[in-house]
Amino acid sequence: MGNTQGNDMGARRKGSRRGSSAPTITDVAREANCSPMTVSRVINGEANVREQTRENVLEAIRKLNYSPNRAARSLAGGEQLRIALLFENPSASYLSEFLMGALVEANKDDVQLVVQSCEGLDDIRPLIRSLATGGIQGFILPPPLCDDQSILDLIKELDVIAIAVGPGVASGIHSSVLIDDYQAAYDMTKHIIGLGHERIGFIIGNPEQVSSGKRLDGYMAAMEDAGLKPAPELIVQGRFSYRSGLQASERLLALDPRPTAIFASNDDMAAATVAVAHRLQLDVPTDVSICGFDDTDLASSIWPELTTIRQPIREMTAWAVSAMARALRGRKSGSRVQSEDKTLPYKLIRRESDAAPSLAQRGLRTNKP
Repeated sequence: MGNTQGNDMGARRKGSRRGSSAPTITDVAREANCSPMTVSRVINGEANVREQTRENVLEAIRKLNYSPNRAARSLAGGEQLRIALLFENPSASYLSEFLMGALVEANKDDVQLVVQSCEGLDDIRPLIRSLATGGIQGFILPPPLCDDQSILDLIKELDVIAIAVGPGVASGIHSSVLIDDYQAAYDMTKHIIGLGHERIGFIIGNPEQVSSGKRLDGYMAAMEDAGLKPAPELIVQGRFSYRSGLQASERLLALDPRPTAIFASNDDMAAATVAVAHRLQLDVPTDVSICGFDDTDLASSIWPELTTIRQPIREMTAWAVSAMARALRGRKSGSRVQSEDKTLPYKLIRRESDAAPSLAQRGLRTNKP
């Protein structure tokens, strides 16, 4: 009889867990095919986790809409700060960095973080209204969402706090954290020119993001200041995705003569450019130098490792979550919320994908045999 009672109690406990709407760390571990301890390491930003495992855990967190602090706050009996992180970004490497910064800081600040994918403007406006009426107190917006004025206006109308992460320019309405995209692209282009390159291709990012235009402007200004005028065919549109980088670099490397260097507006497109160069049996950087932007994990996981601009994505997102928590707690205490803009430093990281042009390149060797 004692065994039957114990089995019944165990069954009730299991049924209760299954009936709960809140996913647990065990659910995330099961979805990612790893241990709960590994999930905890990922959430806390520890380095001793294989990159593929980290990606699996982040994907499981997104899929299950897991909040690492939900259980702890419930046990503590306190009212949670509830922040939504919305994303519509085709760059997997950028999104991984973005989520890591947010999760680690949310864990420190006892914030419930709701991670939500958006498919487009027709989807996001009703989603924002639904989340705001459902108890979300603030929104963290990465690009391109942070550049959409209609989204920023809607959040203001709903009297909810928003923080833009990585906008091309500060909105003036909501707080933001960003880098100087123009100067960073200028510095990278100047670096490439300093190596001796003159025929430099450029792959533009998503045209819906202000930062894309800033990076293009920085490239153009550096070229102009060096007395160089890039031919129109050397500037190709991308969308920050790996696939768009493949298409753009195929066009650039098919030119005759081809560019001696290519500067892609993010690491995903730069990595795609390296892949196309390898397929064409071009050596990087002997035949073509390739540089990126962001310094995501992808930049140092391909061969050769990318020279790139380090945008402190994790630090930017962590600052946004921390600033949001401060603002929400200030509002609860009756303080007036004021917008705050933070510009973080970038850094040019030199690795193995760039070099001075070879003698053959200096003679603008063509693609003809």
